[in-house]
Amino acid sequence: MKRIINPWSGLEGYRCYGCDPHSPNGLRMEFYEDGEEIVSIWHPRPEFQGWVDTLHGGIQATLADEISSWVVFRKFQTSGVTSQMEVRYLHPIHTTESQILLRAHVVEQRRNLVRIGVEIRNEKDVLCTRAECLYFLFPKERARTEFHFAECTTEEGESQPSGTGCSDDGSPTANPGSCTRKS
Repeated sequence: MKRIINPWSGLEGYRCYGCDPHSPNGLRMEFYEDGEEIVSIWHPRPEFQGWVDTLHGGIQATLADEISSWVVFRKFQTSGVTSQMEVRYLHPIHTTESQILLRAHVVEQRRNLVRIGVEIRNEKDVLCTRAECLYFLFPKERARTEFHFAECTTEEGESQPSGTGCSDDGSPTANPGSCTRKS
């Protein structure tokens, strides 16, 4: 897995609620590329609850929308906008959990429309939320001139998000613990 470099880091005026690492009130998400998937390990905070100790559904939808945009940035090397989103809440996510795992991948592409599937799992690796986002892709020139998008790259070498564990096949889980990859 490789950590994705935020292409807007340091840009004057950049204050994305989802991915600005310095946003005092934002989600401060960071992303990794794991084969065809984009992965994020996110740490819930009490101020994001809807009901007592329960992560607000709107925050879950925002997490799904944000990771979908990073699929667009990394896999298509452009930017775009959400044109449609469907979210299914299967189990509650608690703000008392140390972390949750998000995974997103391209389901299909038709010209400049991309359907992206998202799963959100709690720290026990239970599937809690499933989402599907339809993204409209901008032409690369428009992404560059209007949205300051140049390219979306990864750091050199493999990287494991801090505090994650691994499944039997070595892929990350939201369950903290040691990680040993099978050969």
